[in-house]
Amino acid sequence: MIKKHDILFFLLSAFTVSLGMAQEVEKLAYKQIDTVQLMLEVYRPATMTSSKKYPAMVFFFGGGWKGGSTKQFEPQAQYFAQRGIVCFLADYRVESRQGTTPFESLMDAKSAIRYIRANAEKFQVDSDKVIAAGGSAGGHLAAATALIEGYSESTDDLSISAIPDALVLFNPVIDNGPGGYGHERIGDAYKTFSPLHNIKQGAPPTLLFLGTKDHLIPVETSRYYNIVMEKVGSRCDLHLFEGESHGFFNYSKFENYKETVSLADNFLQSLGYLEVHPKIKIQ
Repeated sequence: MIKKHDILFFLLSAFTVSLGMAQEVEKLAYKQIDTVQLMLEVYRPATMTSSKKYPAMVFFFGGGWKGGSTKQFEPQAQYFAQRGIVCFLADYRVESRQGTTPFESLMDAKSAIRYIRANAEKFQVDSDKVIAAGGSAGGHLAAATALIEGYSESTDDLSISAIPDALVLFNPVIDNGPGGYGHERIGDAYKTFSPLHNIKQGAPPTLLFLGTKDHLIPVETSRYYNIVMEKVGSRCDLHLFEGESHGFFNYSKFENYKETVSLADNFLQSLGYLEVHPKIKIQ
C-alpha cells in the first residue's frame, strides 16, 4: 500500500526521464515597464482537450528580491504540467537587474496573475483554480498576492483579481516585521506588506514547507502563521523538514524535491485541482 506522501516515488518512475529532456516552452511578455519587458514561461500538459479548462500554477523564484532565476522552479513546472496543470514561471523586477525594491517585485507578481486570468481562454485556464507558488522571497510574493492589498501597477486592470485560489510556499518569507526578513528594506511598510501581519478571513488554502535549520526563517514564525491561519478559518498545512536548511527543496536536493512535490501533489488533489493517479491508491 502506498502512503500519501509516497505518491511521487511512483510518478517519478514515469516522469523523471522527461524532466531531464527539453520540453517545448512558450515565452511571452506579460508586462512592459519603460524599457523592461517581463516574461512568462508557459509549460502546458502534453495532451490537452480543447473543451477543457485546466488549473494554473505560477511560480515565483527566490533571491531576496535582489536576484534569482526562473530556472529554479523548472523541474516543478515540468512535473505539474505533466500532471495536468498549465504552469507559468514568472520573471519579475529585482534589485540586481532593475535597481528596484521589494515593492516593485510584488507589483509584478500581481500583474502576472492578472495577465494569466485575463488570458484564461487562450491558456485554457480555469480562473477559479489559480495556484501561486514560490520559494523564499518568491514565497513572499505568492503569499502577498493572496493577502496584501494595494501595491498594484497603475497600468493593471484592477477589475481582474490578483488573488490566487491556493498557495504552495517553499520556505517563504512571511514575516517582514521587526526582526523578520527584509525589515531593513521594508521599514514601517511591513504593516501593509508582510503576509504574517495581514492574514485575514478568506485566505486561500495554503501548503507551507520549512526546514528546521533554516537560518533566515524561524520555525516559530511558520508555526505562528499556521495558528493564525487556523484562527481565521483557513487551511494551512505546515510540513517541517527536520535538520534541513534554506533552499532544501530545490531539485539539487533530489530526495527533498521529490518529497515536497509529492506533498504538493496530494495537497492539490485534496482541493480537487488534480485527479488521483489511476495507478495509485492513496490512504
